[in-house]
Amino acid sequence: MNSIHLNGIGMTSQRTRERLAQRLRDEGITNETVLNIISSTPRHLFVDEAISHRAYEDTALPIGMGQTISQPFIVARMSELLLESGPVNRVLEIGTGSGYQTAVLSQFFNEVFTIERIGPLQRQAQKRLRQLKLFNIHYSHGDGFLGWPDKQPFDAIIVTAAPEQVPAALVEQLAEDGRMVIPVGPQGGAQTLRFIQKTEEQLVEQTLEAVKFVPLVNGIIQ
Repeated sequence: MNSIHLNGIGMTSQRTRERLAQRLRDEGITNETVLNIISSTPRHLFVDEAISHRAYEDTALPIGMGQTISQPFIVARMSELLLESGPVNRVLEIGTGSGYQTAVLSQFFNEVFTIERIGPLQRQAQKRLRQLKLFNIHYSHGDGFLGWPDKQPFDAIIVTAAPEQVPAALVEQLAEDGRMVIPVGPQGGAQTLRFIQKTEEQLVEQTLEAVKFVPLVNGIIQ
């Protein structure tokens, strides 16, 4: 696990981050570790400077290339779900995007493996996360549908874009007793957040709340 060193990156936003954490607490996030990490993670560094004044609103924001940085409530909710079912050492993230969710994960888990299909986003996120001195993150420019078979099994998988069905490759890469948090459903249609637990005998799947994510897409962009 790592922690972010805030020296020189905008300590004046600390009060704003704490207000965001309190808003998430009021909306039902109960894990104080998650809330503390949200309040210490400088979300304004993960969006374009032109919209950085909106960084601590509880809303998704554009990051270019048709992608978004997830709503803070969703980041907190998905992180909380991963933590609820026991310890996790190795987590796979599908969809690095801006790197914000990655930064949050890296402060919980010993190793984060993150895949991004869009080259410019992947390179920008990697540079940003290294500047924040988060060094327990492994990066891949690849197709999220395929996962990262060379690094399996994973204690947890988190998917930050919505496929229409749960990719079989990701299920296969879960360790026994591993868990996955994934939005599922068509773009522009009804999507739901799913929690999947893998046991020796079966997959146990729970459908949670309605969500809205960009679609999970095959292939890569250089």
